[in-house]
Amino acid sequence: MASEFATNNIVAELETAAQLRAAGFFITRRPWLDLYGVKLRPVAPFGGTYGKPVVDTSMIHKYLPDELLFEIFARMTPYNLGKAACVCRKWRNTVRNPVFWRNACLKAWQISGVVENYKLMQSNYDSSWRKMWLSRPRVRMDGIYVSRNTYIRAGIAEWKITNPVHVVCYFRYLRFYPSGRFLYKNSSDKLKNVAKFMNFRSTKSCHSGRYTMSEDKVEGALLYPGMRPTIWRIRLRLRGTVAGANNRMDLLSIVTSGVQENEVPEPDGDILGVVVGWEDDETHNPEVPAISHTRGLTPFVFVPFEEAETSDLNLPVERMDYYVPG
Repeated sequence: MASEFATNNIVAELETAAQLRAAGFFITRRPWLDLYGVKLRPVAPFGGTYGKPVVDTSMIHKYLPDELLFEIFARMTPYNLGKAACVCRKWRNTVRNPVFWRNACLKAWQISGVVENYKLMQSNYDSSWRKMWLSRPRVRMDGIYVSRNTYIRAGIAEWKITNPVHVVCYFRYLRFYPSGRFLYKNSSDKLKNVAKFMNFRSTKSCHSGRYTMSEDKVEGALLYPGMRPTIWRIRLRLRGTVAGANNRMDLLSIVTSGVQENEVPEPDGDILGVVVGWEDDETHNPEVPAISHTRGLTPFVFVPFEEAETSDLNLPVERMDYYVPG
């Protein structure tokens, strides 16, 4: 009796197994379901387990001391640090060291002063330098802000039959420095040709000025030298296509106004101190009245130096009928 019962059970199990094998072709396998209810030991950083020594088998980590890795990261830009954090877990945890982000913040906002930066970090960003770097608006200094502008110019009519027109393209270039200085250039040259000369050592015609920043507003001024000195003022609003990018600048206004000879500052002087409190329509030199420009107000797009050669802004007019920086 018992043997007959056992035989029936074996036959039933074989039939069930055959049915499951046949149904296996129609059922999606989910191997992770086997982990439900299974207790695993927590994994410690760098691939070890708690209670056991961590053995890093990577060749670079075996022969590269942590002190030397720290020195390498300390000389990298914040954007390269973000790329390095994606390599492995050890690099990610090393990059989160607040020393790197403190140095980056104090350099980016050095015109605000060290004490002011410490107060803002503690009060507005939960005492986190990294959070301050990602959330606080700042001008980027690892590239150039470019504004591409076009206008229609009438050509010379031939035989009074045709009236040709031409699309003229020109660019405004801005490069900012941590010290509060900036370079400006208005040219029809392409970005790849201008980027290599956009510095204080170049002999190319770049105008230098001073800028200040308050939250997301940037205001700058520079002096056009000549027989009738003219001050050029610009107001911008900083934003980004993604959080922390700061890769766009809306051009709010451009104003040129004359200045008396006794008010002309030195080439490296405080130009912003001269124009503080000036209204847009205020005239300080009757020979050079204040003019608020309404053309060429396309937003600025940030282009890193390593992308200057391949940027779409180098394309000719016929391949860029319109350009929306967004």
